[in-house]
Formats: sequence, C-alpha cells, structure tokens
Amino acid sequence: MKNWDQLTKGQVRKMQNAKLRGFIRNQVYPFSNHYRKIMDDEGINPSSIRTVSDLQKLPFTNKEDLLPTPERPKRPKDFLLMPDREILRRRPSVILNTLLYGKRQIQLNLESEYQPLLMTSTTGRSAAPVPFLYTRQDTDNLRTAGGRVIDLGNGTREDRILNLFPYAPHLAYWVTHYAAHSRNIFSVGTGGGKVLGTTGNLDLMEKIQPSILVGMPTFLYHLLRQGSTEKRQLENLRCIVFGGEKVAPGTRRKLASLVREMGAGDIKTLATYGFTEAKLAFPECATPVGESPTGYHLFPDLGIIEIIDPKTGKVLPEGQGGEIVFTPLQARGTIILRYRTGDLAEGGIIHEPCPRCGRNVPRLTGRISRVSGIHSMQLQKVKGTLVDFNELEHMLDEIEDIGTWQLEIRKANDDPMELDQLLLHVSLAPTASPDHLARKIEERFLQTSELRPNAIRFHSEQGMRKRHGVGTLIKEERILDNRPKGVTNKKTMSVRSPNRKHRHRTGIRKLHDPSKINL
Repeated sequence: MKNWDQLTKGQVRKMQNAKLRGFIRNQVYPFSNHYRKIMDDEGINPSSIRTVSDLQKLPFTNKEDLLPTPERPKRPKDFLLMPDREILRRRPSVILNTLLYGKRQIQLNLESEYQPLLMTSTTGRSAAPVPFLYTRQDTDNLRTAGGRVIDLGNGTREDRILNLFPYAPHLAYWVTHYAAHSRNIFSVGTGGGKVLGTTGNLDLMEKIQPSILVGMPTFLYHLLRQGSTEKRQLENLRCIVFGGEKVAPGTRRKLASLVREMGAGDIKTLATYGFTEAKLAFPECATPVGESPTGYHLFPDLGIIEIIDPKTGKVLPEGQGGEIVFTPLQARGTIILRYRTGDLAEGGIIHEPCPRCGRNVPRLTGRISRVSGIHSMQLQKVKGTLVDFNELEHMLDEIEDIGTWQLEIRKANDDPMELDQLLLHVSLAPTASPDHLARKIEERFLQTSELRPNAIRFHSEQGMRKRHGVGTLIKEERILDNRPKGVTNKKTMSVRSPNRKHRHRTGIRKLHDPSKINL
C-alpha cells in the first residue's frame, strides 16, 4: 500500500475492517485447522467478524497454545493455512483466472501463496521453540516491512549495511536481509560472533566502512568496545539499528560514545520491536542520540494491534498502557489470531502524526517490557511487594560506569534445597572505580526495588563476553538461571535486604535450552 503512512484514523479502521473480513472468511476459517475448530466449538460464525471490534468474539491465543505436547507432537502444524483444493476450485476468482490464464499458471500462483519456503523460530528460552513458516506472500510482507524500516531510517541506495545478526532462523536477520533487497542497498551479513568472531567482524567492518550497523545491543557493545580499544576506524557510520533486545537510552549513549572514538560523527539510532509470531518488526524513526524516541510505527495494512488489560483481557482505549495483542491481516503459512505477546506498552497506541517524521500511522509509545518480568517478592514477616525486573534491567543499562552486566540466579552453596540468590556480574567502563560503582549500584537497586543483589562481581570485558555467550548463542544471556536442573520453577528466590536480616522471595521462570524443532 503506497499511502500506508498518510491514512487518517478513520481510513485505517475502514481498511482494516475490510481486510479482516476477507481474511477470516476466505483464509482462516476454511484453511486453519486450529481456528476453524475454535470457531465451531465456540459457535462463532466467521461472517459475524466484520470489524476490528468483532475480534473480541475470538479467544486469545497464548504461547502455550502453540507448544507441542506428547499427545500432539505436531501441534504447530495446526496453525498452518492448509488450502483445501475443492474449496479453491469453487471460488469464482479461481474459475475466472483459470479460464483467462490456464491451469498451470493458477497452480503456480497458489503455490506462491501457500507453499512454505522459509522458517523462523522462537528462541526456546522460556519454552520449547516453535517454528513459524513463511510462504512467498509472507516474504513479500517482510520485504514491504523491511523497506519501511529503511525509509524510517532515511536510508538511500548509497548506504552500506552491515548485518550483525546471527545466521539462524531468527526474525531480525531476515527482516534486515529483505529490507536491504527491497531498497536495492548493498548489505553484508556477518553471521554475528559465531561465524567470524569479534576480530573477524571488526576486520570486515573496517573494510566495508558501513553507514548503517544492524544488530543486538549487547553484541554491538562488545564489538564496538573492542573496536574502540584497538583504535579501529568507522568513519562513515551514521545510524545504528537495534533488534532482538530492548535498548535503553543509556545503551544508545554508550554506543554513540564508542563509535565517536572510532571516527564517526553524530549518529542516529533506530530500535525495532518485533516478535517471531508476527513475522514482522515495527521500527522507530531515526532518532538523534540524547533525544527521546517517538514510538514504534505500526503497519496497519499488515496487522492489527490491540492493547488489553493484562489481568482482565479487556481492550483498552487509545493512549492507555497495557499488553500488546497481535492479529495479522494478510499472512499465510503459520498464522495466529489475537496473540498475547506478554509485552507491556507503557503508553499504549496513539494515532496522530509523528512529531519527528510526520508519518500519520498508529504508534506504540513508551517503554515496552515483559509481563513475566514483574514478580511478587516476600519479606519474612512483611507483606509481599511487587518488584519489576524490567525496571532493574533499565536501571542497569542507565548506569554510565557499567560497561555490560548480567543477572545470575543460583542456589546458595549450590544446594538444591537452599533459597535462591541474585548475583550481579558487571564489567567496568574504562574510567570507572569498582568501589564507587558498587555503592552506586546498591543505591540504584534500593531506589528501584528496595532490594540489593547478594553479591556484585566484576569481570574483564573478555570475561563478560564469555558470560554473555558472544559467539556461541543466538541471543546474549543477560538474565541467567544457573539453578540445578530439575528444580521446579516454583522455588523462591532470596535477595539480600538492606538490613541483611530479611530475605525477599519471588518465583522466576526457569530458562530452557532450545531443542530440535519437529513439524
């Protein structure tokens, strides 16, 4: 859609209503085993879903709904659009096109629309990995969305992109790949740290002299920190694009400082919000370092975002923060309706011209955090307190004297029967003092959550690269669960309180390693 970024709110809703009606009637109900059964069991007539507000007739889809079970090991396949030949043969459009173009051409068109040809996967840290299949139409959507990311970053054909995401079934890598192709921009994928290593990435960076760097914030920090130490040159850089992780203003400032030491001038940054289940990523517009981003620009022709109260499931009005729920409008392959992301948008959705780029599209505003990052912590003999681990992450990113950090959860004395402990691992910024930083960290912890870590441990930059899994993991680990395997997720966690007499308790979800994906 050429004018996707200049539609009024009324035009957006009218367009989405029309697309949703056709998608439910012509694709979802006839070709999705999962959603056809849901509608039949709930007595929902697909023709009754005529507007975006009618989506509320459908139940939410949760991550657990997608996971394979011993009884249904191929459960993800139920979410594939699998066309029925007899239904397609009876459609007037297919009959007419067969007469005009012949059976062979119609067969090729249908294969292009429905035949899977690409797969990405969830990372499998909090649950078993789930595959998401793409058809040619889905990769066209990726190309469209990727091109819009380039436009919001003010990209041109003269740019050079260095794609530092790992070679993997990872959404961020493929968005970057199709983004460059869509705008005919030179791009090189390094495979991240796993393929070339840090030195190899820096060698290629110096040789190519990219104007745009794309990668995960933690990996970019490690890479640019070493590049600055080695006095590498990066003179043409004008923009850094982030994906795969949250990025705080403090991280943007640290990276801008590092690239200035490598010869770059004032750069802009652009963060993206994406998730495997959407098969899309939504970008900010390019923002000067030090200025506040204006929100993630949505693609209303490709999907519908609802903001709900995470406790009640009620859809919230514009401008009110809540949980992000996604429904595609023209996807094929694996599809999900009303998918609860578990992500909280602090400012909800607004629809007004962006004050920076002028585009008139819905925007997700405010910080985005995880619902699962909020835990109830219990002091002995004191009522429970909610502690937001998203706030702890943001707080640590904002401390200038911290290079990188990692929170580790483990058992006291490595005893499975003991309470859990929270350890903080950090590397120092070049001019920082360990004693001064330790005091600052404890003060910030108290201000943010009324607790302190059990211990703060300092590491070299090389030591932190190893702890984060740079070069070995798809996503660097900033929250690490090192409790003995087999310990249930219901175990409590103790964290040293300010007077060292009380223990705080909370449940923290156990992280799992990815396993083989079977369709």
